[in-house]
Amino acid sequence: MSDNLEINKREYPSSFSKTAIVICLDGSQKEYLEEASKSNLTPNLDKLISSGENLLVHSAIPSFTNPNNISIVTGQPSSVHGICGNFFYTPETGEEVMMNDPKYMRAPTIFEKFYNSGSKIALVTAKDKLRTLLGNGLSFDDERAICFSAEKSDQATKDLNGIDNVNDWLGMPVPEVYSEGLSEFVMAAGVKLLEEFKPNIMYLSTTDYIQHKYAPGNETANKFYAMFDKYIGLLNQENVSIIITADHGMKPKSKEDGSPNAIFLQDYLDKKFEPNIAKVILPITDPYVVHHGSLGSFATIYLEDKSKVASVVNAIKEIKDIEVVLTKDEGCSTYNLPLDRMGDIICMSSEFMTIGSSEDKHNLSGLNEPLRSHGGLHEREVPFISNLKLQNLDTSKQLYNYDAFYYAINGAL
Repeated sequence: MSDNLEINKREYPSSFSKTAIVICLDGSQKEYLEEASKSNLTPNLDKLISSGENLLVHSAIPSFTNPNNISIVTGQPSSVHGICGNFFYTPETGEEVMMNDPKYMRAPTIFEKFYNSGSKIALVTAKDKLRTLLGNGLSFDDERAICFSAEKSDQATKDLNGIDNVNDWLGMPVPEVYSEGLSEFVMAAGVKLLEEFKPNIMYLSTTDYIQHKYAPGNETANKFYAMFDKYIGLLNQENVSIIITADHGMKPKSKEDGSPNAIFLQDYLDKKFEPNIAKVILPITDPYVVHHGSLGSFATIYLEDKSKVASVVNAIKEIKDIEVVLTKDEGCSTYNLPLDRMGDIICMSSEFMTIGSSEDKHNLSGLNEPLRSHGGLHEREVPFISNLKLQNLDTSKQLYNYDAFYYAINGAL
């Protein structure tokens, strides 16, 4: 009998003695951690790194929350698991829908497979949009699985989440969704679950509200990482294997006057050709528009008339700050995306630019600070921090954030 568990064509040790923990520190490029460390605000993280690893890896593309969280928890890119944005379009029905329903997933999570083999699983996410995807395939009737969000912690039940009365249990009220408190709730819950529930595998996923608003080194940003460091000190015990990574980085995307730096691609194509020749879809779109106003650095374009693809590609290439313009086949092959969930054209903007659809469709009233956003190649470099030295690391291959559980579980042997 094999000592390994095959999950999505990767081999994982089927049993291990330590708790394997992966933390997705949403929106955290390396500069946030470096600046906080320079100010002596992260002594626990610095100590962890000194005995472990501090690497840089790539996220999945697009560098958005949902595709990367699901890549991390399946160990594979979107071409395998199918979640390629927060939001997608179905040309056959004309529907634009959120990708937060498990029916869109095409691969099991690592959690589901280990749960079915007898492991105890604990999952805490900041926003509820991820909860049903992360918990897909788990049962909550045998006290071996817990999965809830900070955002809707007061609605957790034993039947649906494996735990109830979360706020009383943790001694913390439901946090405001647009706050540092949402991420702190996740981290505090992780510490208490490790101590009391003693899971074999735990996943903690924070939110990037702070990173969308504040640059590395900003006092508020530094305060966030000092908070995070406090909980790392409590989690970093002898009997745990920890990997800290991120779903994406974050870059400034505003003009000198503070207004968003955006190319409204739907407006551009409507003027260049004729209205409705193309439909621009922005996979960053989600209900939490205060973060970003649905302006990110990745877009996909659908054309009803496929004979126009080459001319539309050439027209988009004329835009100085759109760096990547590829046909569907080229883009999906290069960035491991599912062909049937991408438009006819895939494009990404330059480092300090975003892509919008039509200017009048974006609600930017919540952007009280200069826009910071993500989605493209410039936000795909993310930290990959381990509390242990990584064994059998193949330096000849590109390492990804979705290698996190492979190394966390192997470190837990």
